[in-house]
Amino acid sequence: MKKFSVSAALVGVVLVAPCGAGAAYPVYSGYQNGMTNQVMVPNGNVVYRQNAVQPNGVVVPNQNQVIIANPNVAANPSRITGMLPKVGSNMTAAGRQYYQPADFDRLADSGLYVGVSAGYSASVMGSMTADYAGEDKAFFVPGAFKSADFDKDTVLPLQISVGAAINNDVRIDFSLLRYSGLAYSDMVQTSTGDGGFAEASVDGGAITANATMLNVYYNIDSYTGYIAGGSLRPYIGVGAGLSLNTIADYVVSDNHYYVEVEDIAPLPDGVLTGVSDIIAYHNGGTNEQLAFMLEGGVTSDLSGGLKVDFFVRYTNLGRVKTSGSIVMSQTEWMKDSGSASGESPAPYDSVYHYTNWYESGRLSMVDVGVRLRLQF
Repeated sequence: MKKFSVSAALVGVVLVAPCGAGAAYPVYSGYQNGMTNQVMVPNGNVVYRQNAVQPNGVVVPNQNQVIIANPNVAANPSRITGMLPKVGSNMTAAGRQYYQPADFDRLADSGLYVGVSAGYSASVMGSMTADYAGEDKAFFVPGAFKSADFDKDTVLPLQISVGAAINNDVRIDFSLLRYSGLAYSDMVQTSTGDGGFAEASVDGGAITANATMLNVYYNIDSYTGYIAGGSLRPYIGVGAGLSLNTIADYVVSDNHYYVEVEDIAPLPDGVLTGVSDIIAYHNGGTNEQLAFMLEGGVTSDLSGGLKVDFFVRYTNLGRVKTSGSIVMSQTEWMKDSGSASGESPAPYDSVYHYTNWYESGRLSMVDVGVRLRLQF
């Protein structure tokens, strides 16, 4: 009796196991009931012979009825294997193109990273003007009464960044961006006091800017596809923060002669008739300004977890502004009847100190550069 029970159990396992295993895979109900053997017909289609099912559950073979399988429906569901379509195919889902896994993973952003970039400021925009241009006798303190463009001497902006990829499309980082090699213009147009302007030379006025920003970058390959055969991934970025802008002290020298009195003949000796050789010592300044940047570029992959970004960036650093303190010296000419010209320089130096007389101007630039990022 025990031997019979063990044998019956083994037979049950052998008969039932295939049924249980088959139920573990996805099936299509259209082919589940009433189907028996599938055969191939000369045209290459898979066909099935239809069985009839009686009310009592008995299956009666019907050799005369043949059903041709729908070529658009999988008759025997199984795992689909193979490569996804290449970039540029028409197969999309929710507006997103599919990519080959190897390319997608190779350029994907993931985890923490540190980056360092170097660039070149191809265009420096902005100029300095004198906030005191409307003051009385402002021409006595020579400066940029007409806009004086910033002077550029090979500006090479440097940037250090620390960030992380939020997902495969978005990354965010904090960065320190430094600009140097800028300066106040070496020549300015200063007022003559009669509606005209005269040239004055400038010495000094080096400008530096250190901007700390929070930046967000978004990979736009979902809409554009990869570039250069899948080796470049395009992105855009935006950032905002604070910039510490510093301008060093500078000296403006105006060697022109300015008339104080047109007709000096009736004047007594010792009366001021004109001034010349005006030298204005402008104290520089440091001020904190709101700054922002816009960036676009492409990313490529290097070995060892390194990525390289080639970018074009517009940066606005706010205003560069002096401290408002100006110390000015000049040569004064006095009426002197004993002189051939009727006047002579005073035996003393005239020195004046002006406060709250500012010179300022906005500063922005367009950079091209390369950034290396190491992902962890």
